[in-house]
Amino acid sequence: MLTKKEEIERSIITKFRKDIWRKFTKAIRDYELVQEGDKIAVCISGGKDSMLLAKCMEELKKHGKVKFDLCYIVMNPGYRSDIYEQILKNAKILGIDIQVFPSNIFSVVDQQVSSPCYLCARMRRGFLYARAQELGCNKIALGHHFDDVVETILLSIFYGGEYKSMPPKLKSTNFSGMELIRPLYLVREVAIIKWAQYNDLKFINCACKFTSSSHINSKRLEMKKLIHDFEQINPNIPANIFKSSENVNIETVLGVKVDGEKVSFLDNYDK
Repeated sequence: MLTKKEEIERSIITKFRKDIWRKFTKAIRDYELVQEGDKIAVCISGGKDSMLLAKCMEELKKHGKVKFDLCYIVMNPGYRSDIYEQILKNAKILGIDIQVFPSNIFSVVDQQVSSPCYLCARMRRGFLYARAQELGCNKIALGHHFDDVVETILLSIFYGGEYKSMPPKLKSTNFSGMELIRPLYLVREVAIIKWAQYNDLKFINCACKFTSSSHINSKRLEMKKLIHDFEQINPNIPANIFKSSENVNIETVLGVKVDGEKVSFLDNYDK
């Protein structure tokens, strides 16, 4: 008889083979996210996405052809005790050997009047890179998925006035030799939710007071609802938004940014 941990692992490569495992391994291959000799820090927030990522990376290490090492790091930015205990409980159920380190992010962000989520994300990234580097890692893996990518594209257009996506991997500009990878890049969020429900797993959401407050309107939640509405009109719309980032027709746009510098279509119009 299988243990709970073994049932969860089996579900990833059997029950959810098409919607999770194959898309996970496709992203690994297509975007060349894992190389021989890598040491990757899987960054776990305690949510469903990062916990699933940890299990997928573990399965890849066990059964993949490429040899690499893993460690699993959890940053405690100031969680309430019940939230922290839930993370520890889930890590035990899933058999993930996490390493927890503290930070003061929540107390710093608490003083921020504008853009608290942006500041929090920036600070988290810096702490995670630094910790991973201390552990001898050359990469950090984050749990961003397909829907995060589509939401980011729409957010950049509607609220940033620019076209910007979320790449599957990114070299750090502040931590030499470090790289960020997103192995769940092609996995839909609904598949992750179904995986958690199927295995009767309860994960935390963002545990800061800003996103839980009814006084703050989350733009990302707006995008989630918009994408859902789009799918009712045409189920291909999210995939087409995603694909637009690899099919940009430069000849038809008014301007692009190259190394941070804006280039107008007029600059080369008469050449």
